[in-house]
Parts: sequence; structure tokens; C-alpha cells
Amino acid sequence: MTRVEKSIEIRAPPEKVWEMLPLDRLPEWVAGYKGAVKSVEYTSKIRTPEDKLRVGATAQGIPKKQGESVKFKMEITESLENEKITYRLYGAYHGLVTHILEPVEKGTKMTYVVDYEMPWGILGKIIEPLFKRDFDRDLKNFKSILEK
Repeated sequence: MTRVEKSIEIRAPPEKVWEMLPLDRLPEWVAGYKGAVKSVEYTSKIRTPEDKLRVGATAQGIPKKQGESVKFKMEITESLENEKITYRLYGAYHGLVTHILEPVEKGTKMTYVVDYEMPWGILGKIIEPLFKRDFDRDLKNFKSILEK
């Protein structure tokens, strides 16, 4: 399994950063989701906004093209409000994604940790550097949305 860990400071309190972490908001800032899916929709019952961030919540990526199969599925495995959320990702690659929020003087330090297995054998190894590059772009997108 490969691990990528990146951190960024955001001029927003942890509560505001937490509001961007529901699974259905990922396409707003994660580059790989923008191109691959039309939306992320919850497959578990969601009665309140808080339910979107609870352990056991599940969602799936809805493909852009009609007739295509679901791109990926996710399940929240850990959730500490305004502090940490972890979800398991199943799809083209399998992984565990964690967002850790720490209050700092000027806002929040967010650490983005992804443990994954790249598929496709040698082809996966060839495209892996492009995949890893997206993490920096994702954090910049996330920061720019919150600091507008």
C-alpha cells in the first residue's frame, strides 16, 4: 500500500472546513472526481446534514455518461466532528482517505492522508506520479474555496 500525506493551512476555522468534507461535496474540490463523475450521492439514509459525516454513511459516484457503471463507492469509517474523518474508497483503486483538522493561529491546518493500492499493474505504476500530483491541486482547490 502507498501513502501520500499532505498538509495545508487554511484561513478558516475547523467548523467551516468541516462543512466542506461531506462525501457529496468532494467533486467541488477533488480533481479526479470532477472529470469522472456527475455527482456523489448518498446510498445510506440521510435525515440531517450531520448524517452525511457519521460513521457508516455510504455514497457512490454517479457517472457522467448514461449507461456507465458506478465509478466508486465510499463508506465513512471514522468521524470526530471538526477534527477527523476517514472513509474507505472502493473503485478503480482501493484506498483509505483521512482528513485531519487542527486549529492553528490563523485558522486550520488540514492534513490529507491517502493510503491506496494502484491498479493496472505496470500501467498503474506509470500513471501513479500523475495521480499523486493531483493531491497538491486538490488541497489548493480546497483552500481557495474556503478562503473566498
